[in-house]
Amino acid sequence: MSKAKNVTVIPATLNIHTKTPTKERVRRRVAAYARVSTDSEEQLTSYEAQVDYYTRFIQKNPDWDFVEVYTDEGISAVNTKRRDGFNRMIRDALAGKIDLIVTKSVSRFARNTVDSLTTIRKLKEAGCECFFQKENIMTFDSKGELLITIMSSLAQEESRSISENVTWGQRKRFSDGKVSIPYGQFLGYRKGADGLPEIVPEEAEIVKRIYREFLQGKSTNAIAAMLTEEGIPTPGKKTVWQRATVESILRNEKYKGSALLQKSFTVDFLTKKTKINEGEVPQYYVEDSHPAIIEPWEWEQVQVEMERRKNSRNRHHQTSPFSRKIICADCGDIFGAKTWHSTDRYRRVIWQCNGKFKGEHKSAPLCPADAHGHGLH
Repeated sequence: MSKAKNVTVIPATLNIHTKTPTKERVRRRVAAYARVSTDSEEQLTSYEAQVDYYTRFIQKNPDWDFVEVYTDEGISAVNTKRRDGFNRMIRDALAGKIDLIVTKSVSRFARNTVDSLTTIRKLKEAGCECFFQKENIMTFDSKGELLITIMSSLAQEESRSISENVTWGQRKRFSDGKVSIPYGQFLGYRKGADGLPEIVPEEAEIVKRIYREFLQGKSTNAIAAMLTEEGIPTPGKKTVWQRATVESILRNEKYKGSALLQKSFTVDFLTKKTKINEGEVPQYYVEDSHPAIIEPWEWEQVQVEMERRKNSRNRHHQTSPFSRKIICADCGDIFGAKTWHSTDRYRRVIWQCNGKFKGEHKSAPLCPADAHGHGLH
């Protein structure tokens, strides 16, 4: 028989995660994270209650030093990119300013499994532990990561379910013909007492003017410059109008009292990425859904004119809605604007055939119509 080996166990003296002495009573710098996902009054109360609760919870523990309650209000937890409070907390923890983060649950931390696990592993490497109260999970525990993986996956599926329910609800509203308008970014309407859109008279006059000026020949750039110069605020309450803003007003069917619903849709519930609906999901067109600011025939006329200008090679030089529209019945050429008596009180603009003087001998009219003095006054 071989002789038994004499083995002496040398106990660990340092915590494997924090590198602090195991037998020494170490004070921990503790922060909390609180978040609510909407701006409603009910959730605001919950938000304030969470901040108050965690401040007291940390301060009453004699072994903890209170750092801060990091907060995000009205932000979704599906991903961490736009959560300023959360991201600042992680930066402070990775910089060695926090030893322990306390939060209500895994779903408060993140509903994206990848984000959750990646963040927790980074914190673990930096010696910062997380404590999830509802699930009673400590991330330095040997079973902590397995439990967090399971809980994060459940939270992610919950987000998927919520997103699908919201999408279903929106499409049900669309199929019922219920129209919603982003009033804060929309000129001419406000939410009425019955919850339906109602016209704002002074803003409606601006919309009517935009349509009128466009049909009278002004370009969208010229209209934008005019509105900016006159100090009229944009739909988003800015001081400078852009061509694209004017075009969006001219193209929006809501101004004729109709609504095309589901023009865009959410592609991924995790990233919240949206795209223009090009036939991937149903659309719903609702006629006479709310009071019109622009008459339907006028709106249609604007669409035709926009397409005509878009397709015309000379669209940047047009000053009148009659440009390139009046065709001579005699020679087939285009009528153009001509000014008579430009320097005296008899000044007037008429439309004459451009084929009047073409060719080498300009003294003789080529077009029979102009030979007889025909023109439009």
